[in-house]
Parts: sequence; C-alpha cells; structure tokens
Amino acid sequence: MRESRPSSRRRSPRRLLAVAFPALALTVTGFVAAPTAGAAQPAAAHPDTGRTAQNAHALTAPERQVLHSTGTAGQKVPTTRLCADARPGEASCFAQRRTDIQQRLASALAAAPSGLSPANLHSAYNLPSSGGSGLTVAVVDAYNDPNAESDLATYRSQFGLSACTKANGCFKQVSQTGSTTSLPTNDSGWAGEEALDIDMVSAVCPNCNIILVEANSPTDADLGTAENEAVALGAKFVSNSWGGDEESSQTSLDSQYFKHPGVAITVSSGDSGYGAEYPATSQYVTAVGGTALTTASNSRGWNETVWNTNSTEGTGSGCSAYDPKPSWQTDTGCAKRMEADVSAVADPATGVAVYDTYGGSGWAVYGGTSASAPIIAGVYALAGTPGASDYPAKYPYGHTANLNDVTSGSNGSCSTAYFCRAAAGYDGPTGWGTPSGTAAFTAGGSTGNTVTVTDPGSQSTTVGGSVSLQIHATDSAGAALTYTATGLPSGLSVNGSTGLITGTASTAGTYQVTVTAKDSTGATGSASFTWTVGTGGGGTCTAAQLLGNPGFESGGSSWTASSGVITTDSGEAAHGGSYKAWLDGYGATHTDTLSQTVTIPAGCKAALTYYLHVDTAETSRTTAYDKLTVTAGSKTLATYSNLDAATGYTQKTVDLSSLAGSSVTLKFSGVEDASLQTSFVVDDAALTTG
Repeated sequence: MRESRPSSRRRSPRRLLAVAFPALALTVTGFVAAPTAGAAQPAAAHPDTGRTAQNAHALTAPERQVLHSTGTAGQKVPTTRLCADARPGEASCFAQRRTDIQQRLASALAAAPSGLSPANLHSAYNLPSSGGSGLTVAVVDAYNDPNAESDLATYRSQFGLSACTKANGCFKQVSQTGSTTSLPTNDSGWAGEEALDIDMVSAVCPNCNIILVEANSPTDADLGTAENEAVALGAKFVSNSWGGDEESSQTSLDSQYFKHPGVAITVSSGDSGYGAEYPATSQYVTAVGGTALTTASNSRGWNETVWNTNSTEGTGSGCSAYDPKPSWQTDTGCAKRMEADVSAVADPATGVAVYDTYGGSGWAVYGGTSASAPIIAGVYALAGTPGASDYPAKYPYGHTANLNDVTSGSNGSCSTAYFCRAAAGYDGPTGWGTPSGTAAFTAGGSTGNTVTVTDPGSQSTTVGGSVSLQIHATDSAGAALTYTATGLPSGLSVNGSTGLITGTASTAGTYQVTVTAKDSTGATGSASFTWTVGTGGGGTCTAAQLLGNPGFESGGSSWTASSGVITTDSGEAAHGGSYKAWLDGYGATHTDTLSQTVTIPAGCKAALTYYLHVDTAETSRTTAYDKLTVTAGSKTLATYSNLDAATGYTQKTVDLSSLAGSSVTLKFSGVEDASLQTSFVVDDAALTTG
C-alpha cells in the first residue's frame, strides 16, 4: 500500500503562499479550452479524461479499499425510518438511518466515515472503474432537499471522486415540471432519502450526470409526473426508492408513468419483509431487492444473504395480486408479476456511508432497499444505453450467469418457498442475484458488453500537416479494445491498440471517416465524422514565435494559471532565468492548470516546444498515479505521469501544422492524487511558425 505523506512535504511555504496570477490558460487563440481535470462535465463530444482518470483511481487505489464495517448480516441495529407509512394513493420512501452510530459533520470527522464506500461497492460487485461518461441517471423523490448539491460535493470529495455540480453541468435539481427555481417544500425525511440516492448513484457511476427530480408530494400522481419529467429530460436510467401496498387501481398507473421503452427504471422492493409492493410490481420496471453484504475469505471476497432483520423488517418480495406478468419472467409459481428481479446491499447492519445535513447531521450509515435501487440504476448506466424499444428489466433474465446468486436467507413465511426464501437460481427476495460486472444489465449476447466510441467532431487539416487525434472509447465491462478506421484522409492511419490517429495528410478533399472499437467478446461501437483536408489557402508564412511570455520571466503576463503555478520558488529549478511553471507537487488531491490562446496563421507549419521536468516521490514503476495532460483545444497533444520522472529537463516538440488557420487554447493540466507528490515543471515554451 502506498504511504500517505503530508501535503506540505514537497512544496515550501513560499510556494503555498505565492501571489496568484490570473487564471492561467495556455491558449493559442481560438482553441477551445479543455475542461478542468477532475471537474465533472456534461455530455460532450470530448469527455473529460481527467475526470474519468480521477474517478478510476478513487475506485481502485489500495488505500480506498479499506472497509469500515458496522455490523453483521441480520444484526438488529437501531434505525430510524425517514418517511412515514404510505397512505392510500401515496408512497413512502424506504431509507433507514442508523441511530447507534454518531453523525458527524465533515469538519468534525477525524477518520474515514463508517459504512460501505464507493470502492467497497465496486469491489463487491466487480464493477468497471470507468464508464458512464455522458450518460444521465435521474433520481425521483418527493419534496425538496435544499442541501442536496453541497452534501453531494462533500460525499464525492471524501471518497476522491470528481466534482459533480450544477456549475459544471454534472448535477441538476428540478421540480416535477422541470423548474430549477420553483422547487417543492423542504422536507427533512425525504431529504435524507435524496442524499442516499444521489450518493449511491455517484458511488457506482461517478462519471454519470445526475438529475434529481423532486415531486410536489408523495402522491402517486405527483411522483408519476416526476417520473415522466425525468424521462423527458433525457435520462435513460431512473431510480425510485419508494412505494407502498398494492392497490387494484394502480394497474392503470403503469402506462401513464412507467411505460418508457428504452429507459431502465429501477424500483425498491420495500423494507417490510414478504409482501408485494407497488410500483416494484409494475411490469415495466426492474424490481430491486436487498441483501446483507459482508466480507468473506472466498474467491469473491464477499458474501451475501437475504436481508432480514425480523418479521417486520427486511427486503420486500412477493407475487402481485394485480399486475400482469411480463413475458420475460417465467417462474411458474406466480401467475402475475413476481417481485424482485435483482438485488444489492440494503441491510442497515452492513449499510452504506451517506452525507446528509438537512435530513441528518452529517456522515451516517444508511440502509433499506432505498440503497439498492440507485445502486442498480448506476450499474445499468455503466452497462450502456438500453435498446430503444427494450424494457431493460428483462436483461438480467438473459444473463443469469453474470450475477452473484444469493442462496441463503429468507424474508418471512410463505406458502410457495421461493416467494420468500433464497434458493439456487431465481427467488423472490433477491431475484436472480446481485451484479457481477455489468454484463447482466445489457441487451447483448452471451457477455452483453457494450462499446461506446465518442464522436471527436468534425476535423480539419491542411495538406502537409501532421495529425495526432486520440479516439476515446469505453467498454461496459472494462475490456481491452482494438481500433479500426475507414475513410481516413490519405497519409493517415489509426493505431489498432491505442486508437491514436497519426500521419501527414497528403491529398486535399472531404473525407467521411468511421472509427470502430471492438472488444474480445466481439462487441463493437462506432463513431462517424467528417475530415476536411485543405490546401492551406495558398498564403505565405512568416517565421515567428507566437507565444507571449514564453519563459514566464514576466510573471503571469499572457498566461492564465492556477494560483502559485508561475513562480520563482527555489524548490524546483528553472530551465532558464528565474521563473518557471510548477504544476502540482503537493502530495494531496490537487489540480493545476496553465494556458494561453494563440492564432496560428493559415498556410503555416507550426511546432510547439517546451522543456519539462518531472520529479516524483512515487515509487511505483507501473502505476500512473499523477498525470499531466497537454491539449490544444479538444485535441490531446501529450500525457505524462509520475512514471516519466527523470533528472533535469527534457525538450518536448509537438507538430501543430494541422491547426494552421485557427485559434487554439494550449493547456497544461496537472492532476495529483491524495498521496506522494509529483511535480510537473514547464519552462521556456515556444510556438514557432515557418
């Protein structure tokens, strides 16, 4: 395990107190500024690879794997239910908060919070550390939580996940009519439910965007209206952690509120033990049961049983008295809809960490099937967008081998054993089981993997211009990908292993390019775009150096930089003169940026040069913990990490001729994790034409 170091170990006090220069953005006029690394972004043609890398590290780093256990399966622990029992025509939320574990504000937390962390959930359910970028998960609840965004920020920061805010487009909070300003009445009970829901979506799919849709009240009509609004806002995954007793009149609600083909809708099965509940019994949703999750010495490292505390508390299940059985559900003991389909952790005794300051007083341990429903919604998102005409509840039934079969425990007494007792294969309390990767949550073949290729957008190049375009793709199961391309301009080719397109364009024209990524199971994804190769306008080019203040000797002039980046700090030597740009080096979670915008004249050949020194305290020779990315607009020019550490400076050169005739923002983005410093020091940069 990597040893954590104090954040001040590498940087001197002078470094930390350096006068802030204007926000540094290395820009060649007209390059679109690259997103800040580590900040959550809305869906875009070019995903924030810094955000994805930060989240992947937060889910896989050894120091994140520590389990802060709070109990044993089925242990009776004192809890408070956050919502009152549902009245006819209304729903109750299912969140439960432990009362035997002291709640603490983040400012008073001396150690990691109790309860399962995002890394624990990813370990238990074998989930990929990437995926979900550009996809939106909606959470539907009643009433308003005024602290939802700030509490979510604390949760994600505590566990090293990237920021997810309204400002960066990752988080949105709306009413049942889509208003962002006229929100419902505040309610402390439902606020705790909302905190649990958005924390669990974040834990499972930290690259996903989140929409919190708040109904005016917990009536079936208001919650149903909010459900429709979530889908109207573009969510392909909707989590619902509420419900109540079945009523014959509710079958008419199915087509009004839950019949959304192409959308994965998850619903909690309830916390009152055996007995069917609605809307978990809707034929159009995935009913999610609950388990107790504990560590084990088996090959998986975890064990699960049916969550059952006593005769009145445990995961719901049951055979519906009213709702028709969907065609994909084939158990023979129940003529109508059987609940549940799949399951995830819900036992408060083995519960999850949640941060809530409106419904609660800070960090606490939560349970209930209110936890399992958003977890499964997040898994669906990691698996990729559902088929347009599908009801994704059917997916697990076609991939039962890709689930952890839960075979022990029960949630009550019933005349048909599997209705309330776990068994090999399908059973009511846990369905077909819990996630083991994402394959069971896709429509694909035997593996169900989904490959998504990000559209890089239209490209332009001049004849004779060098090209370096990185294609980004993800596999729902985290499998390795190979790349092919058709229609590339003459002189260009794609690296089959990395997806990097390089070469020198030789022939003018307009090309229709399709790039395809394929994994080892045969799953593929493609993106098509236009690539224009021009003659450069036939103009002449005058040799020039375009960057302002290239050696930083005028301080922050011409550059946009994070506070303290342009410095004379003696902790790192300059390549020339007194000033240099020093990114990161704190030994703590940190992001620094440096940029400048420049216009490259048409018809010119252009080259960016800079001197780089990488100094690190990391000892790993195989893992890139800290990273520097160099971009020109949306185009990645180079990446470096702690693995590139060396004595002294090395000159780097990148051909930017393909960007002639455009304005671009050149940007250096350094992202450092929570342990052991890496310093990226840049000096004596130049952008020359000729």
